[in-house]
This record gives sequence, C-alpha cells and structure tokens, in this order.
Amino acid sequence: MIFSKHIYTVLLIVTTVLFSGLASSADWTLDQKQSQLNFMSVKKGSIAENHQFTSLQGQLNTQGELEINIDLASVDTAIDLRNERMKEFLFNTQKYSQATLTAQVDLSAVDDMPVASSAVMTVAGTLNLHGQDKALDMIVLVTKLSANNIVVTSAEPVLLNVADFDLVVGVEKLRELAKLPSISPAVPVTFYITLNK
Repeated sequence: MIFSKHIYTVLLIVTTVLFSGLASSADWTLDQKQSQLNFMSVKKGSIAENHQFTSLQGQLNTQGELEINIDLASVDTAIDLRNERMKEFLFNTQKYSQATLTAQVDLSAVDDMPVASSAVMTVAGTLNLHGQDKALDMIVLVTKLSANNIVVTSAEPVLLNVADFDLVVGVEKLRELAKLPSISPAVPVTFYITLNK
C-alpha cells in the first residue's frame, strides 16, 4: 500500500512536470483585438496625423522567433480617398500585399519575469516592406499580465525613413495628388502587441 502510494506520487510529479514543460514550450499568438500598429505622417512641415493598420497576424515560437504580418490594405487614415491612394501609389498592395516584421525575443527573460511586472528590453528585428529589408533595433516595454499573456509596447517610437523601403516615388505622388508643399520622409511608428499562449 505504501509502495502504491509512492508510485502514485512519483507519477503525479512526473505528469505535472511534463505538462508544465508543454505549457512553457507553447507558441504565443498575436491577439488582433488587443493589438494596434500606428504610424504618423507629417505634412506642410508641422501638421502631424496619426494612422494605423487594422489587420495584424503573428506568432512567437518556442525559439523566441517573432513574426508579425501586417496587411497593408488595412491601412486606415480616417479618410477613404487617402486610404485608396496609399494602397495604390505608396504601398502598391497589388504587388506587395503585406509587410513582415521578424525579430528575436529573449524568452528566458520573459519567463523569469514575475506576473504583473514590466521590463524594458531591446529587440533586434528586420522589417520587410515594399520588397526591401531594413534592420531595426526596437526598445520595447514588456508587461507580463499572466503566465499566458504578455503585452509588448514601443517604449520609444521606431523611426522609419521612406527611402529605406523604396517609397520616395510613392510619397512624392501622394504629395502631388494632395497638392501639398511637403510630406516628411521620416515616419514614427508606435505599437502595442498582445500575445497569448
């Protein structure tokens, strides 16, 4: 009887360890309803406007490899005509339907965080946009809501330059169509991404 109880205890411990390992090795999936990607345009030298993409998909796997796909046709500038112009003349969504951000995340650091805590991290990534790749260093704030939920927020805006993505001609076309004296080539990007295990 004592032996049977001992075997039962050992089996219980082994099962708990195995299931804990499976839980910790699960992939993380981006929660689109709790995520947002924003970018800002500046026209006439001082008029700033906020825009966003409304369709995001992504995963963070057990090796810490993050991939986020941005549907460029989901651009939302709050003006329908401007949305259509951006899709056609800037992003050329007929040819380049999405942008992809890939990055390496230190999952061990995330696992070590207590629940309800936050930490600032630097994440090295690459953005593929309009057929061009650009390496990015992003300073992010990671908040661990629970063992199965984290939020990653830009601690500083990520500054993109349209020239790095072969978008100068597209920006110039938008400027002409809108009859503007200038549109800044520098584009600040901010985000918050919710990932669920």
